[in-house]
Amino acid sequence: MSLRRPPSVPSVLTVLAATLALAAAAAAATAADGRPARTADATTRAAPRTPAPPPYTERADVRRFVVEVAAAHGLDAEWVARQLRQARHVGAVTRLIMPPPAGVPKNWAAYRARFIEPQRVRAGTAFWQANQAVLARAEAQYGVPAALIVGIIGVETFYGRFTGGFRTLDALATLAFDFPAGRSDRSAFFRDELGHLLAWTAAESIDPASVRGSYAGAIGLPQFMPSSIRRWAVDYDGDGHIDLRRSAADAIGSVAHYLAAFGWQRDVPTHFAVTPPPEGPARDELLAPDIVPSFTAAQFAERGAVLDDAGRTHDGLLALVEVENGDAPRSHVAGTANFFVVTRYNRSSYYALAVIELGEAVAHERDRAR
Repeated sequence: MSLRRPPSVPSVLTVLAATLALAAAAAAATAADGRPARTADATTRAAPRTPAPPPYTERADVRRFVVEVAAAHGLDAEWVARQLRQARHVGAVTRLIMPPPAGVPKNWAAYRARFIEPQRVRAGTAFWQANQAVLARAEAQYGVPAALIVGIIGVETFYGRFTGGFRTLDALATLAFDFPAGRSDRSAFFRDELGHLLAWTAAESIDPASVRGSYAGAIGLPQFMPSSIRRWAVDYDGDGHIDLRRSAADAIGSVAHYLAAFGWQRDVPTHFAVTPPPEGPARDELLAPDIVPSFTAAQFAERGAVLDDAGRTHDGLLALVEVENGDAPRSHVAGTANFFVVTRYNRSSYYALAVIELGEAVAHERDRAR
């Protein structure tokens, strides 16, 4: 049982006090730009906040890394420590680096449809038109077809539309020092890439924290890792700087130079059509080396593989490349040494076929529009 005071008429002072209190509350609830401020409800106010992890430079292993990378790349250790003090752990990076769940079937037809589609083909046609002189120069210099360069940049970043929104410093630090369990440990690779990021940005007078890219640390239109930027990127627009983030010319020249460095052979096709032998020992023997060219055209024929006319006259080694199509029959091509070179950019036969076929689709669209 409770005691309640009988209602009474409020005094003038009471009304005035209430009015002032309401005005103060309204003022507090107004943002600096004049819009009502959003206020947290009781549940939000009471929710515990997850403490931010300590800066990486407070860890002994990172302090050792600072000394090692400074010595390896001729950098000032205090400068390296200042940069790493800005690095933050990103949980999304550790999730995205994980492989797909076991048992998920690969599907070349679905993978292909993601990249060889009208919008990307139109964007590739526009990119080729805008950069045709540079593409022609790269093809003449390095022997890499313009169509393949266009295909790679199209698959990697949709011609610069999607280059990644992660701070590269954060992504590489996360994978270098907090690589997730559950897959083979590649933290040593990412520590090396983090060192190259610091060395590259120091040489180019770039703030490392300003560089953005993929969750795995790839940068720019061609998605080069920092070590690849330092080894194979070229200043193809002649401005004295290598800028894969903004210069299409630098991206084009760098892709061509990269493939040439890995052994691209001028005027050699990437693959030929093939009908594999029936399932059994002969097919298994041809598939055993995976994408590494290991058999002559004659050896293909001896094992029951039927090449097209151009493939039968090819004088180099071939690989029987197989891609899955979910529950449908698998697809096969006979890959040459140049097909293998494309897989040095991304070690996947699905990727190699996608960039080759996107480039072919763009070239076909250019020819059709003429």
